[in-house]
Amino acid sequence: MCKLQERDDIARIELVQKLARENCQFLQTDKKEPEKPEHQDDEVTTVQVKEQDQTVLLLKKVQCCGPAPTAGSAESDWRYVVVSGTPEKILEHLLNDLHLEEVQDKETETLLDDFLLTYTVFMTTDDLCQALLRQYPSLTSGCCYQGKEENSDVPCRKRKVLHLVSQWIALYKDWLHEDEHSKMFLKTIYRNVLDDVYEYPILEKELKEFQKILGMHRRHTVDEYSPQRKNKALFHQFSLKENWLQHRGTVTEAEEIFCHVYITEHSYVSVKAKVSSTAQEILKVVAEKIQHAEEDLALVAITFSGEKHELQPNDLAISKSLEASGRICVYRKDLADTLNPFAENEESQQRSMRILGMNTWDLALELMNFDWSLFNSIHEQELIYFTFSRQGSGEHTVNLSLLLQRCNEVQLWVATEILLCSQLGKRVQLVKKFIKIAAHCKAQRNLNSFFAIVMGLNTASVSRLSQTWEKIPGKFKKLFSELESLTDPSLNHKAYRDAFKKMKPPKIPFMPLLLKDVTFIHEGNKTFLDNLVNFEKLHMIADTVRTLRHCRTNQFGGDVSPKEHQELKSYVNHLYVIDSQQALFELSHRLEPRA
Repeated sequence: MCKLQERDDIARIELVQKLARENCQFLQTDKKEPEKPEHQDDEVTTVQVKEQDQTVLLLKKVQCCGPAPTAGSAESDWRYVVVSGTPEKILEHLLNDLHLEEVQDKETETLLDDFLLTYTVFMTTDDLCQALLRQYPSLTSGCCYQGKEENSDVPCRKRKVLHLVSQWIALYKDWLHEDEHSKMFLKTIYRNVLDDVYEYPILEKELKEFQKILGMHRRHTVDEYSPQRKNKALFHQFSLKENWLQHRGTVTEAEEIFCHVYITEHSYVSVKAKVSSTAQEILKVVAEKIQHAEEDLALVAITFSGEKHELQPNDLAISKSLEASGRICVYRKDLADTLNPFAENEESQQRSMRILGMNTWDLALELMNFDWSLFNSIHEQELIYFTFSRQGSGEHTVNLSLLLQRCNEVQLWVATEILLCSQLGKRVQLVKKFIKIAAHCKAQRNLNSFFAIVMGLNTASVSRLSQTWEKIPGKFKKLFSELESLTDPSLNHKAYRDAFKKMKPPKIPFMPLLLKDVTFIHEGNKTFLDNLVNFEKLHMIADTVRTLRHCRTNQFGGDVSPKEHQELKSYVNHLYVIDSQQALFELSHRLEPRA
């Protein structure tokens, strides 16, 4: 039930006025509560909106950003925020609370952003499209305002809906291209605006903004939207300018993934390549990486049943069916063109320690450039899909999965390089080099690779190499100890969080920890309370997800000397790793047998 202290509490909410016309039930007590001028901020006023004896919205009265409230706080210092509600009523309240003419209302914009970031948790895109059309006042949508006073609010309501749609498009970008419901909705809402702009010239600004977002370069004056001149021509304009809606048709061909080309049973070269890459393109990268002549090698697809199929130069090397059912291996051709696999460790023994001759700062910079390209491609919604594990979420978390995979590969790469180095002196140099690279990653604000390298050095198969670690100079041991302290998980990773907070953007967070934060909020709070969407939970999740936006406020500007750029880029982009912990331990015990 709802307790209201003053009638002004009702009058201030447009939503309540509208719901009152829709047969909502309100109860108001005649008895006044005793006034408590002191500690007034300890009280929370909630308003419960009911329709047909069912609660549809729960609002909480809070003070706007500013100093603590006092007994004489002005009513304008307070606002109503959503605690929970049905999707439609939450949307309606957010639109009512939006003030377009005032200085940007950050609190309302944030709540709108919360809704748009998380709506897929509690409604489909089609549901959202239909709800937005119902909120757009028109005869066809059935959302028709009556009366003189309400009629004056019609253009304002239209502008609010258009503002939210523009924000939705800006937030989701190319994701909307893939949804038929959103494409039809955009056509419909655009046609509605064209119908309305002659009667409501104030909509011209929103129309131009809408055209800009949709990539429609032609502009019109209000007169051109008159009923006599509009007709079929203007809607035809939308049909001709559908590049925005259609250019995603070839997205799968341009999409990039990590292709694992196995050299031996337990080791592979990770190749970041387009889905449309041919076998010849992949083989060229692998041959350069393992320092073998390309003409002496062949790519072979092996299924789980053991069937082998040699890929021809122009065959597509990557297919989703292969990815799910087998692996790609590189084989050697002998004189009789018979395919022979590499023996375990045979290829690795021929590898030169190229990394020892590379500049550590430049190497860290290339790691950052590679990670930034992955991190910058992640949609904020991917964290939502990843956390809630909605059906079919795999296709919606591609970029996020790549960065997580990269973190794991960098960790394996560190261990692989150290354990493949048979000479103690060079192995000591390698450990020192990785400690320096980790320090540079921290300085360059790439915490994803920083964590991966430190964890790679702390891998059991590496940390047990007592003879190697004994020869590490004291200053390097001290530096590594300082770096390790940042990865200390105690007090909920306080050391990392404090250091990361002080870093200015652009910066790359340690993604597994960010996902852990979102998962913690998700699992610790119910998504629905009494069949109403728990909007306070979704606000907390959206607030955490917006960390990505803050980190990407500015862009990195990579700076590597031209001579070394290509070699470094190739080395970093295509890491050679051993993905078997057992194989790594065998190498470790071979280098330094157990005493």
